[in-house]
Order: sequence, then C-alpha cells, then structure tokens
Amino acid sequence: MRLALWQTQGFPGDVAANLQALEAQVRAAVASGAQLLLCPELWLGGYNLPAQMAALAEAADGPAAQRIAALAREHGVAICYGYAERHEQGGKPYNSAQLIDAQGRSLANYRKTHLFGPMERELFTAGDSLQAPVEFAGWRVGLLICFDVEFPENVRTLALAGAELVLVPTALTPEYTAVPELIVPARAVENQVFVAYCNHSGVEEGLAFLGGSCVAAPNGQRLVVAAGGEALLVTDLSRANSAQWREVFPYLQDRRPALYGALTGD
Repeated sequence: MRLALWQTQGFPGDVAANLQALEAQVRAAVASGAQLLLCPELWLGGYNLPAQMAALAEAADGPAAQRIAALAREHGVAICYGYAERHEQGGKPYNSAQLIDAQGRSLANYRKTHLFGPMERELFTAGDSLQAPVEFAGWRVGLLICFDVEFPENVRTLALAGAELVLVPTALTPEYTAVPELIVPARAVENQVFVAYCNHSGVEEGLAFLGGSCVAAPNGQRLVVAAGGEALLVTDLSRANSAQWREVFPYLQDRRPALYGALTGD
C-alpha cells in the first residue's frame, strides 16, 4: 500500500478553507500514487479552539463528511481525518477520526478513548470502546487518536484483533518528542504492525506543534519522518518481510496472557 500523511497547520476555525486545502493535497497524494491520505487530529476545524469546539462539531455524515466522501470518489483515494463529532444526544462532542474509502463510504468512525489533559476532558466526551480493525485495500486497518497510542494496551488490542496498520491522527506539542521518536516505533515493533502518526505543524492560537509526523514499520524503522513545517509524506508499506520480523520480535506468539490479569484490574 502507498500511504500519504499530510502534516499541516491548517486554517483553525475555518472548515471551508480546510476542505479547499484538502482538495489540493488529495491531488498531490494521488499524483504520488497514494491509496490513502491521513490528516491530523481535529484537522477539520482546529485543535486549540475551546470556545468554538461545540459549534465546529458535525455529525459523522454531516456536510464536511459528504464533501470529503465526494473528493474520495472523484480522485479514487481513501481519506482519514480528525474532526469534532457532534454528540448524538446533545452532550459534549467527541474527538473523532473517520476513514472514508475511495468509493466515498465510511469504513470506520473512531471516538478518542483516552482524552489528554484538562482541556480535552472539559471539551469532549470520551469514546467508550476501541473499534475493531476494518478491511481496506487488502489490509486490516485500526484507528487510534494521539494520546491513545501512548497506552500499549490499545495497540496490542488492535493487533490481537488482526490489525496490520494503525492510523493515528495527532496534535502533539514539542515537549513530547519521545512519542514519535521512541513510543511510536516501539508500538510498531512490539505489535508487529505499521503505525502512521500524523501531526499538526506551526502554531495555532498560541499553541505550538512539534510536527515530526512519521510512519514506523514492524522492525522499528521509521520509513518517513517530517520536520516541523508543512509536509506531505509518502511511503510504501509492504508485508514482504513480515514473517522474518515476527521471528526476530516474537512478542505476540510468546505472550502469556494468564500472567497479565492485573493489567485490567481497577
């Protein structure tokens, strides 16, 4: 699979401008041969906009989703993007990520389960479950969002459910360089999956982002890494050496689940 990650500052608070910018990136991704384009966490409306977040929230099948689905169909590429999802019962919105395939169909809509810090916990309703991996282009694909990937249990759960690729829209600030440099490659190795981690760039309403988007392979290698600015990363994912790497890093096959009961205790 050829995968593209769009690291961007975007247009905080301006959904129409973000959708217009997306069209240009879709064209660039398709020109590179990409089958899937990954955007950052809360990309659609912006991350650091607490006063506007509820107003920016849309339904999973709302106007923006319909426009993104139309772009996916028109250009023949799947798109995974972060957005504020309107709560179905009028509560605080969800911090969500949706994967739309090249036919414009929603394959997955995941709600962030591990909210980070006081601002997110004040603004959002936490998702209450991990979502099973979905089939895309012959791959089993799972979704997480930012802080979620920092919990080993989340990626392990997806891997045990058959995930081969985990997509992670994120909004990471510069003090957390250990996440893309150490944690993301570790999650890839210990679970024998590819992990695609797509961050914001620049500064949004005074909040600086690290950039550093990357894709980590099951051997721990980061196949592509962005610096701090706007970037479109493109890389190929291959299962060619999967069996070899599972022998080198046999964590899944050598597990002893009977010993780990305390991990799920209160």
